[in-house]
Amino acid sequence: MAKRDYYEVLGVKKSAGEEEIKKAYRKLAMKLHPDRNPGNKQAEERFKEINEAYAVLSDKGKRKQYDQFGPSGFSQRYSQEDIFRGFDISDLFKDSGFSTNDAFSRIFGGGGGRGPKVRYGGFEDLFGQRGGQSYDFGDMFSGGGYQTQGRPAPKGQDIETELHLTFEEAAAGGEKKVRFSKGERVEEVTVKIPPGIESGKKLRLSGKGMGGARGVPPGDLYLKVDIAEHPFFKREGSDLTVDKEIKISEALLGTTIEVPTLDGSKHIKVAPGTQSQSRIRLKGCGLPRLQGGGKGDEYVRILIKYPKTLSEKQKKLAEELKAEGL
Repeated sequence: MAKRDYYEVLGVKKSAGEEEIKKAYRKLAMKLHPDRNPGNKQAEERFKEINEAYAVLSDKGKRKQYDQFGPSGFSQRYSQEDIFRGFDISDLFKDSGFSTNDAFSRIFGGGGGRGPKVRYGGFEDLFGQRGGQSYDFGDMFSGGGYQTQGRPAPKGQDIETELHLTFEEAAAGGEKKVRFSKGERVEEVTVKIPPGIESGKKLRLSGKGMGGARGVPPGDLYLKVDIAEHPFFKREGSDLTVDKEIKISEALLGTTIEVPTLDGSKHIKVAPGTQSQSRIRLKGCGLPRLQGGGKGDEYVRILIKYPKTLSEKQKKLAEELKAEGL
């Protein structure tokens, strides 16, 4: 199910300033706090929802990305771990007077939940807790990476392995099954490959790394992309270059040649008098661009093929051309 717009969640306009967003969040948090809504599952879900919205809109960098890509695009780029990394509401509710009791702990998965038990200074200030109690945020935020007293929460070990792709797989993108070693086991995952990806890039699969101790979220799986070379395409970013040989007579008089592209063969004209190493541009016949959309170009590099030996007739014709100043 698609997520609601974060501005709508907090009841503010997209043009709202920092203070307006903070006030809106504080008002909703006071209203939806579990102490005021015991046993109300709907209020609990809304409480989680406004915390996620505020974690994004209170951070200038995340808010800029959210405004640029929108709810759908943002959720594809930011995991729950990314959203709540650095989230701190210290001092925002110091005067609230709320008691944690069991309600707050229960909402955040306390007492045997799946996620990491971490001490979060901001929430201690929010509810006036001074007893050093820790809460389990795993059930609420699906595990991983929340800021605690200025340090990231612990997690399991990351795994890095190589993702081998053919040139065509990298160009087209899609899905690919990958097998990797996880301790003494071999596991398999399906990874989405962005069209036009380059060698050396890394794809991150959150939570697919090694598991941690009880209550600690697993690490991540990093796939380092390795793309096989193509037999005749050479890549330069999103652009492609392919070499095409022509005869001396074709260079002098012009010709039509057939060249390969990612979408099949094309026939192009070579103008009379074309020089060796000249390049003919095929607009939009390159690879998909990872940034900015669209496709790169393909360049056909013309190479003039010279014969190693000449027949007597060819020698005579060459002498005649020489006499004509060619």
